[in-house]
Amino acid sequence: MASVIGAIALTVMLLSPAQAQNVIITPSSPQLGDTISVTLQTEDGKAPSIEYDGATYPSYEVGENRYRALLPTTPLDRPGRKEIGFTLNGEARRFAVELRNRSFSTQRIRVGSGTSTSATDYELQRLREFREMATPDKFWNGPLARPADGRVTSEYGIRRYYNGVFAENYYHRGVDYAGGTGASIYSPAAGRVVVVGRVSDGFRVNGNTVAIDHGQGVGSVFIHLSRIDVQEGDRIQQGQVIGGIGATGLATGPNLHWGLFVNGKAVDPVPWRNQGFE
Repeated sequence: MASVIGAIALTVMLLSPAQAQNVIITPSSPQLGDTISVTLQTEDGKAPSIEYDGATYPSYEVGENRYRALLPTTPLDRPGRKEIGFTLNGEARRFAVELRNRSFSTQRIRVGSGTSTSATDYELQRLREFREMATPDKFWNGPLARPADGRVTSEYGIRRYYNGVFAENYYHRGVDYAGGTGASIYSPAAGRVVVVGRVSDGFRVNGNTVAIDHGQGVGSVFIHLSRIDVQEGDRIQQGQVIGGIGATGLATGPNLHWGLFVNGKAVDPVPWRNQGFE
């Protein structure tokens, strides 16, 4: 309840109290990497489009005349005051949030001279198609589950130096889990398998890969797998085994990389596991 009250209070910066009653934003104090949820109560039953930070995002029905949009933020964004705009019940409205800065750790990685760090056109195309998916159905329900049993070895958002050179537009787009070759990988939420990519198909950097559409612009990608237990088009349930941990592609040893994407951008999975989104 306190977080909802704080969220409504934020909107008063640009909306009257009467207008703000139709708008709820969570979290009330977002930081880089968070997913911002904007829920709007409508009278006309029309799904509003949301403008945020130079982009337009769709909203999806989550209740009677209630629509929700998910706005991704990343470590590459500029923190500070952000405006969110939309048309609600025929009236253009705007409100503001303060996106807090966040400190991310750095790693230094050395890559051998004979190792390719460039993805093939094929794997780039397949993963681009996955990131651009916007299925109107919502398949997930509640907080996401842990995708592997091992400890976390690399957190979301880490910045890296490769052979001493800082990667300007790079951040670690997921969470890495330790595990022996073949250890089970579980789907963190229900969904539909939309990409199965193998080294033999040209997935040179990501290695054996599975991508799952959870609906409404939300999806998971799993890379470096030793084996794949699903096929494209399969409907998946939360906790279902989809493959095994491996070291295929550009990997220094057996591990699972899980990336969670919201409307095309890799966000921090931790809030999705701890609190979840309706």
